[in-house]
Amino acid sequence: MDKIAKPYVIGLDLGGTNSVFGIVDARGEIKGSTAIKTQAYPDVKDYVQAGVEAMQPIIDVAGGIDKIKGMGIGAPNGNYYTGTIENAANLLWKGSVPLARMFEDKLGVPVALTNDANAAAVGEMTYGVARGMKDFIMITLGTGVGSGIVVNGQLVYGSDGFAGELGHLTIDRTENARLCGCGRKGCLEAYCSATGVARTARELLEKSDRPSLLREINPKDLTSLDVSIAAGKGDEIAKEIYEYTGKLLGDACANFAIFSSPEAFVFFGGLTKAGDLLMKPLQRAYDENILSSFKGHAKLLISGLKGSEAAVLGASALGWEI
Repeated sequence: MDKIAKPYVIGLDLGGTNSVFGIVDARGEIKGSTAIKTQAYPDVKDYVQAGVEAMQPIIDVAGGIDKIKGMGIGAPNGNYYTGTIENAANLLWKGSVPLARMFEDKLGVPVALTNDANAAAVGEMTYGVARGMKDFIMITLGTGVGSGIVVNGQLVYGSDGFAGELGHLTIDRTENARLCGCGRKGCLEAYCSATGVARTARELLEKSDRPSLLREINPKDLTSLDVSIAAGKGDEIAKEIYEYTGKLLGDACANFAIFSSPEAFVFFGGLTKAGDLLMKPLQRAYDENILSSFKGHAKLLISGLKGSEAAVLGASALGWEI
């Protein structure tokens, strides 16, 4: 069946707190959405049942399940090859969870699942600024640093479905390198995520007694948004934090480019709201460190998808490919 006979797909953005379902058309418009609390269902069977029941009204509005071509799921530790979630730290379900098959059995439509950063890359390629691109790298800057690598129009999954974790490349091998949530030290994620920006802020504030708007906030409560707001007001320490973060990220991307020679890097997530505060030092560091034969090839872009919709759109894009 083609997109005329089955004009919609379902996208599920499965987060540790909330799960958002959306019915999406081929133009990337969300025609209806609903949500359930992920943590309310310790048993994954109950979660799937609740999800199907919550979706029923929006499926009916779309004309019934016969109008749905497929479903895509973006989830932490999602494995595209197996359709399973593997030992996700921020979910209640442990071990290997065959979520794609479980939804398939309940809905009667094909279901594909991948990790959230890969879903974001597919969404950007289908609906966003990477539309028409065959080679690009998606970098998601949220609580962690995720990535989706697209080569020749296809996501790189590797031999086991877990390829492309650029957030866990080591950028600091010194003795005092930061501990990352993955258990290793010195990962890019520990420095260039929203959490990493807050850690940098706390470190800089501790090292000096220079005046800063950030000192008005309890260090434990500091967030990257606080840093962005302070930098926007001209706070020197806050601006230094973004200068440092952008430099590290630009250096890392200069190394990533050598791997796949992308047309573009597309950045998505809360940290990108800092705009030029992040992107200018990022571009400068990238240009200074890129191998000469790659100079001027890749564009550094910010995602064009709405933050509130992007995750659902990214997941839904998998539904067209099944």
